[in-house]
Amino acid sequence: MKVKVLKEASNEFEIEIEGAGHSLCNLLQKQLLEDENVDLAGYNLPHPLVSSPIVYVRTKGKVKSKTTLVRAVERTRGVIKDFSKAFEKALKQT
Repeated sequence: MKVKVLKEASNEFEIEIEGAGHSLCNLLQKQLLEDENVDLAGYNLPHPLVSSPIVYVRTKGKVKSKTTLVRAVERTRGVIKDFSKAFEKALKQT
């Protein structure tokens, strides 16, 4: 998986994630939208046969968009880790 920065400004940040799909981008978008500093967050998958979605975030005020995206990625890691633990526990119970 490769990540390419397409746009970087104080309140806007846009990246392209080569090899990702809706699952990762939707989870990341959800984490971004839960942040009170985020004005707008979303992703676009320009063509279904080319999995290089573009993730966009725009912040409202003092917090930089890049910082907000980094925090969202960290929270996403936590969600994935929690799910992994719960899944392993469920498998042991069957």
